[in-house]
Amino acid sequence: MTLFRTVAPAVEPVTLSDAKKTLRLDHESEDELIEGLIRAAREEVEASCGLALIEQEWRFAIDRLPPMGRVLLRRHPVRTVKSVTVFGRDGEGSLVDPATYRLDAGGRPARLHFLISPSHAVNGIEIDFSAGFGEVGTDVPDLLKRAMLVLVAHWYEFRASYAAAEQPVSFPAGYDRLIAPWRMRRL
Repeated sequence: MTLFRTVAPAVEPVTLSDAKKTLRLDHESEDELIEGLIRAAREEVEASCGLALIEQEWRFAIDRLPPMGRVLLRRHPVRTVKSVTVFGRDGEGSLVDPATYRLDAGGRPARLHFLISPSHAVNGIEIDFSAGFGEVGTDVPDLLKRAMLVLVAHWYEFRASYAAAEQPVSFPAGYDRLIAPWRMRRL
């Protein structure tokens, strides 16, 4: 099983202006650094919580269909399933008819139920889907944006104390509380 992003988000949930207000900066000399911190903070929040904050596209590749015919898509919230491709003996891919599967995006993780097993899948199955709260930052829950800003401010403050290879050095107090409601829990 492999899950990887195929199309990155077009924008960040937190703007450069929002980050600069948080940092109380009014100059432009470090804009590139701050934009990089914003991107890193989004990626950290997404990885920590199993989320896609801004709409982006993902591919989930599996060797075969699970016995119950149900695949768990571990990126939340899933918006749509774009396509399902199965690969035959010679590596030839064929699209699965969307009428043969149903997306249950209400749960977490989202579940893709196959009504008919794609029996000709020999070399694996690829599921392409889009996930994210929306296309713009205003669609992202405020707690998650606040967590990003806390990370940006913390990393900005400690940027000169440690080498780039050592980053992130730490996480600020309160960060875990901000993302706690969004973390995946396992029993």
